[in-house]
Amino acid sequence: MKKILWWLIAGTKGGVNRARIINELNKRPYNAHQLAENLDLDYKTIRHHIKVLEDNQIITSTGEKYGTMYFISPQMEENYDLFKEIWNQLEK
Repeated sequence: MKKILWWLIAGTKGGVNRARIINELNKRPYNAHQLAENLDLDYKTIRHHIKVLEDNQIITSTGEKYGTMYFISPQMEENYDLFKEIWNQLEK
């Protein structure tokens, strides 16, 4: 998980936005439209990052189409402290 998080957050261009999405979803579940509004990002940008995070089992979803809600995955919940550690290092 550590390698995946480093790659997703620090090793790629969209890492900051992915980290912001993870932080938001740690607070509560959201749909893509809500995330776009809360993070002041384009809906298509959110959808792209959601796909990357889902493909890497960082977030999960339930529901269909517009009503799909996103949550951090159980694996991410277990490793959230590791995520915060990586994020704090990048902020310095």
